[in-house]
Amino acid sequence: MRKTIVSPIAALAASLALPALAQERTLTVYTYESFVADWGPGPKVAEAFEATCACKVTWVGVADGVELLTRLRLEGAGTRADVVLGLDTNLIAEAKATGLFEPHGLSPEGLTVPGGFSDDTFLPYDYGHFAVVYDSETLKDPPASMKELVEGNPDEKIVIEDPRTSTPGLGLLLWVKSVYGDEAGAAWEKLKDRVLTVTPGWSEAYGLFTKGEAPMVLSYTTSPAYHMIAENTERYKAAAFAEGHYVQIEVAGLTKAGKDKALARDFLAFMTGPDFQSIIPETNWMMPAAATRDPLPEAFDRLVKPEKTFLYSPEAVAENRKAWIDEWLSVMSAR
Repeated sequence: MRKTIVSPIAALAASLALPALAQERTLTVYTYESFVADWGPGPKVAEAFEATCACKVTWVGVADGVELLTRLRLEGAGTRADVVLGLDTNLIAEAKATGLFEPHGLSPEGLTVPGGFSDDTFLPYDYGHFAVVYDSETLKDPPASMKELVEGNPDEKIVIEDPRTSTPGLGLLLWVKSVYGDEAGAAWEKLKDRVLTVTPGWSEAYGLFTKGEAPMVLSYTTSPAYHMIAENTERYKAAAFAEGHYVQIEVAGLTKAGKDKALARDFLAFMTGPDFQSIIPETNWMMPAAATRDPLPEAFDRLVKPEKTFLYSPEAVAENRKAWIDEWLSVMSAR
């Protein structure tokens, strides 16, 4: 047998190079800022996935889901994103129209979201119903319907998000449109007197709410779970609306520009598995889209459970979003 003789110096160089080679695979994931915050899912997700892939996850955070789509349009085919995580079903028709995404090629088996959403390009990873969250110590008679919110006391303010930049803001726009239809403009005309301010994204809105700037904020039915579990308080509650609640289904997809498609698909497969899904409830404070390792925390049993769910098709949102935002803007910007 022929033996290859390796000098001590060469052997040392080779041994030092091995760890570097193992770390050469990098996955760049575009998402929203709260996902990658220290208290968000990002750090735990990266740690768990990196343990399976001998790779490095690099997060790129922007303000909100709508901003994700805006950034992708600006970057075009030159985007650095391998995976985009944080769009929702209201945006996927427009995201597909950019031509920047490709089919994931994965089975949606085991994914359970309201309406049974399934798509060849985007996979859901969590969902939540939008809700008016209120401070029970300052608001003793919260609205019990969209009608009561719209026509209620203008001195009892709410903070909402901008539908041009924020997926919750767009969700509220679609929720109002679902309830009021052609009369949505008139509903906004009444509601605007209750709006303290319109923020670019969810984080700013919720921060103002918890600082006591307003007794209500547009958030999710799951938001009170954070306060129950992390702060041991039931002060903040979600109002159950008689008409029903609009649902947000958050999704992820892989880009055509991605440098390592196999790694990106591995991440999407990991995203639908129990290691990822178990992180979501107590970090992103949303409902997981697939099975977790353990049952949901008991606090989730005490949350509002909408009896009716609203959800426009992605195509309907893409066709009407600009007109509906213009309708909202014409009312909200009027003196």
